[in-house]
Amino acid sequence: MAAIVAMRPGLRTRLCYTTRTHRGRKGERKSFSEHDYIALLDSVHQQLRAPIILVWDRLSTHVSARMRELVAARPWLRVFLLPGYAPDLNPVEGVWSQVKRSLANLGTGNLDRLLTLVRNRLKSLQYRAHILDGFIAETGLSLEPP
Repeated sequence: MAAIVAMRPGLRTRLCYTTRTHRGRKGERKSFSEHDYIALLDSVHQQLRAPIILVWDRLSTHVSARMRELVAARPWLRVFLLPGYAPDLNPVEGVWSQVKRSLANLGTGNLDRLLTLVRNRLKSLQYRAHILDGFIAETGLSLEPP
């Protein structure tokens, strides 16, 4: 899963996300690639119709040379990196915590059912801007422009 908590002054806070299913096939990538993350950012940019200032953790894929090239090709995108280990500054950590709590003690039976439940939980968060605002507030970031 990859997600972005997006805020734009005057509009409700949004949650944009994508999922990737790893089925253990030989040669199949287990994690998101730079192109997967950029596709998510391109989608968010189309939805918001505005430049994006992205505050990102230091996941190796986020800071790779290929990612720097992809970011540089998008004049509407500006990236700032969080300190080395700072989950308390990342509002998406609140999203993951909420989703994990909502799935606790559920027996899904198979991967497809789990994916359906995760997408359902993420979709329900998309319509709860006040909860997303709370995830941002927990970081100490301001919801108001300076």
